[in-house]
Amino acid sequence: MSKQRRAGTAPELALRRELHRAGLRYFVDRAPIKGQRRRADVVFPRRRIAVYVDGCFWHRCPVHATAPKNNAEWWAEKLAGNVARDRATDAALREAGWQVVRIWEHEDPGAAAQQIVALLRES
Repeated sequence: MSKQRRAGTAPELALRRELHRAGLRYFVDRAPIKGQRRRADVVFPRRRIAVYVDGCFWHRCPVHATAPKNNAEWWAEKLAGNVARDRATDAALREAGWQVVRIWEHEDPGAAAQQIVALLRES
């Protein structure tokens, strides 16, 4: 697991390219709430929008999630903990007045960027 990238993954870079192409400027790998350890992949602090690009395996995508067969119980607990942490992060951000956008790694980065552009126009 130590070899897994925490930031700058290919899906994140693809989304950031699309956001930049749309003329948006943002912060990367930043904690939306000061003092909170959980960091968002892309942050628009003035608009209070936090974007997360979730990996299908690590965040249990309903379409592509797989369950390892070796040490299955440990992995089930680990991955369930990741999902629970995601929900807790979403709740904490919403309570603090933030909008949370979660993008799956398999989603089209252009379509995801357009979703974020539309959200920014609304706010």
